[in-house]
Amino acid sequence: MGGSKGGVPLFRFQISETNNTVRDCVLVINPGSTSTKLGFVDGEGKLIWEATLKHEGEGAAKMRDLVDVRGAQIEELISKMEQPLVPKAVVGRGGPLHALESGVYHVNDTMIEELLSEKWSSHPSNLGAPLAKRFAARWNVAAYIVDPVTVDDFVDVARISGVPEIARRSRSHALNIRSCAYLAAKEIGKALSETRFVIAHLGGGISIAAVEGGRITDVNDALLGMGPFSPERAGATPLEGIIDLLASGKYTARELKTYLTKACGLKGYLGTNDLREVEARAAAGDEKVDLVYRAMIYQIAKEIGAYAAALKGRLDALVITGGLANSQKLLAHLKEYVGWLGRLIVYPGERELEAMGQGAFRVLRGQEKPREY
Repeated sequence: MGGSKGGVPLFRFQISETNNTVRDCVLVINPGSTSTKLGFVDGEGKLIWEATLKHEGEGAAKMRDLVDVRGAQIEELISKMEQPLVPKAVVGRGGPLHALESGVYHVNDTMIEELLSEKWSSHPSNLGAPLAKRFAARWNVAAYIVDPVTVDDFVDVARISGVPEIARRSRSHALNIRSCAYLAAKEIGKALSETRFVIAHLGGGISIAAVEGGRITDVNDALLGMGPFSPERAGATPLEGIIDLLASGKYTARELKTYLTKACGLKGYLGTNDLREVEARAAAGDEKVDLVYRAMIYQIAKEIGAYAAALKGRLDALVITGGLANSQKLLAHLKEYVGWLGRLIVYPGERELEAMGQGAFRVLRGQEKPREY
């Protein structure tokens, strides 16, 4: 099903599950660079309806303008639902804000202004909170964000970098990591507050975290400069080489940041960020591809070991999540390095929509008190 204007598609979507009964649910909205994913999540944390809007021709439009543009498209999509659902809350993806504690936050005017003015960063997720507020007003319910990327629950020693002018930063896939902590605690039969996990989110970017009592007490900077290289990102890189690249004049500082975050890792070495293609080429006998593939797994394993050490070796489980966790080959190689750590739990995929919905229901049920920004 789709809509069009002047022959240009406004949206395309698929309903993942036929919904025949009205159920308690929340609406979740996750804006991306060329699409917006949204869904209704029920009280069990399951998607009962899911859609993806494709956006074209936005160009360099300002965040303030995109709220109305994308909001109108979401409104049109929802109005065409065969059986409308009435959410008990609306959750938007948490965009870049100042460093803040993990948890669920009310969307307020200060948060919206900082996101729309791009005070901290310009990213599609800046639209999550404003869109949540817009649609919460439609049903007269609360609007929230859950565990934005700038969640910071670091222990004090984790902030020290070794360079007085530079502090280590907490930038990670916090939403999925914390959701997996809740799931793993339930799976092992412990209260979240009593758990100790190393959780590795393996996707286009890689976050590997020490998680104590559900709090990310240390994690590599998943965006720039730390951890293993990923399908797109450079990860930790010899400093002298970075200094030489910048001094060479080949890149400006801005261009170098873009290169290191979007065009390195598997993509830089092999011309692709698709793990399935990489594994197929390695299996076909391409020695360079096989070497780079094994090197990425080697670096992931070393980082996992580092965060196990941060927990002093006392962990309840190693949890692997993210898109790369769908690869049984990668998991098998990784287990050769880290299997000695003990229990391994795998939650493939990113599960962002579900995680947002689960956060809202913790508040609705009184299990967690929402924070104010």
